[in-house]
Formats: sequence, C-alpha cells, structure tokens
Amino acid sequence: MKGSRGSKLPFKRVAAVLAMAASCVGGSAHAGWFDYNDGKVFLTEGVSMADGAAGGGAVPWAVIAGNETRDGINGNVHFTYVSLPNYSALIPGAAIGFFDRFELSAAYAILPTGSTFDTVGLVNSVISGSSTSSTIGGVEPWNTTIKMQIYGAKVRVFGEAIYDSDNWIPQVAVGGFYKINQNKALLETLGANKSKDFEAYVAATKIFFPISTAIDITARYTAANEIGLTGFGGPNGDSRKVRFEGSLAYLLAKNIAIGGEYQQHGNNLGGHSVNLGTSSLTSVTNTLAALGLNGASTALTQQHESSWADIFAAYAPAKNLSFTMAMLDFGNITFTPNQIGFYLSVAASF
Repeated sequence: MKGSRGSKLPFKRVAAVLAMAASCVGGSAHAGWFDYNDGKVFLTEGVSMADGAAGGGAVPWAVIAGNETRDGINGNVHFTYVSLPNYSALIPGAAIGFFDRFELSAAYAILPTGSTFDTVGLVNSVISGSSTSSTIGGVEPWNTTIKMQIYGAKVRVFGEAIYDSDNWIPQVAVGGFYKINQNKALLETLGANKSKDFEAYVAATKIFFPISTAIDITARYTAANEIGLTGFGGPNGDSRKVRFEGSLAYLLAKNIAIGGEYQQHGNNLGGHSVNLGTSSLTSVTNTLAALGLNGASTALTQQHESSWADIFAAYAPAKNLSFTMAMLDFGNITFTPNQIGFYLSVAASF
C-alpha cells in the first residue's frame, strides 16, 4: 500500500528536525552540551526498541536515549530488521536525549506481509473479477506492505536507574507514542477501528550493579493491534486498556548483556473474520478450500493476536555503538499462527 504524498511529509519533517538538532549539538552548539566521553556506563541507556524509544527491543524503559548526563544532549540513530515465517520488517529510527531528562524519538516501520496476505489478495481478485495486479480491500496479490510512522516523547519524573544502585527506588518516566498507519483500507479489511492513535505509558527501571541485573516494568495504555501494524481497536470500538510489559537483563560483562522481554497484547480482532473487498467470506474460503488451502480457509474466520516474548543478547564494542540479536515468539498475528523468528538491531550514538 503506498501512502499518500501528504502522509509522508510529517515524518520527513520530524526526521529533519531531529537531524538539525543533532547537527547543532555536534557543530555550533557549546562543546559541553555534546556529552559523550563523560556519559553513561555501557548499555545503561538500553537499546533501541521497535517504536523508536530507548529501552529493550519491544519494551520502553525509563532511561533516556543517548550517552548524555544532566549536563548534555546526546542521541542515536538505529536500524532494526525482523524476520518471521510470514512477515519481515525494516524499522529505521532516531532518538535524542536532553540533559538525561527528556527524550524525543521517531521511527518508520515497513512490513512486507508475505505469502498469506498474497494468497488472500490473489484469490479475492480472481473472485471479484478484477485484475490480479489490483488492490482490493487494501490487500495486493503480490506486494502488500504495511507502513507506519511512530513519534515518541518521554520525560524522566524521578529516581536514578544507574548511579544510585544501593537505593531500591527505580527511575520512573512517563511517555507516549503517536502512530500513523498508512494502510487504512487494509485495516478496515481486518476490522480495526482506527488507522492512527496515541499510546501512553509509565516505565520503572532499575539497574542493580551488585548483582549485574537490570529490571524494567512498564504499563502501557493502548488500543494497538500488533503495536499498531494492524491498526487500533476492533469492530466493537477503540478498546483502549492498560497492558503490562517487562524486561530482565543480566550483564555478563560491562559491554555484554543477555535477557528476555514480555509484552502483553490485546485481542481486539480475535474471533472476527476478515472482510475482503466485495467478495463474501464464504466465496473466498470456498475457493481457498478448492485450491487445497484449507488451513488458510479456516484461518480467515479465526483472527487472533498473541502477546510477544523474546530472549536477547546485546553487545557494545564501543560506548557509542551497540548490536542486539533476539529470538522472537510472536504467536498468532491476524490469521497467521506460529510466528517465531529473530531480529537484529544496530544503534549508533552521537
């Protein structure tokens, strides 16, 4: 699905603002603002999550992006690749931290949907009597791609996650995301209530150096389906609720961490069948069954969404560079079960 010209401009403008801010920090701004050499301990800013903020791969933490302390400005650019049996995703992004207090972020998710959506789109085109290269109900026979813009902001409210290790009080931050999914027709096909929406969260993060362990607990107020990639809410409304997320990491060395994450999801589209263009669901499922695709035929009446979990390893060869690899278990995504795969992410601080 190609986004309209107007839908692309806001993301480009925000990305330009972040780039200009980085240029100012590294160029004409006061040298003391560029707080890198005297910044944070390895990996204690977290890595870059899929939504663009500092945190785990999926969960936002209370830490602020970049290596800055309270005396500086710093940030990062990052790129994430996700591979699943029926999907893949490319997610570039950037984040800037101001004085270890405030964070701004932006990311752009590009998700080619793969064989399941291709098959459904092709069959629907044939039944509808349309060209097999046309898009019906937001589903293209050969090239359905979901695109989503993500803008984020976060502010540290109180506490110290890193340097006050003997204190049990965590660092607490509040933040939010505004997400714009460019595939409105596809989301209507799936039954989502909205193509754009906001999320708000509270995160509490603590790093215990005596036991080399970092813990984060996050509560997110959201109606997102698959973090917004399949829209927000369902046929019964936006269904915004508080969902819980968490991360646990162990430092094997000062620049190597392993751990796991859990992210609770809703099931706004659970039990709802898809509405493919002008074709009835019965026609589509009968055609799929006739082609021997009984599994796909059954799945179209059984959308489900699972919570996400992963185990990861992060390595920072330098303070301003980190690599993260994770094994993912995303369970059911719409009508595609058993989505188990991996992701790779790289983040460079400036």
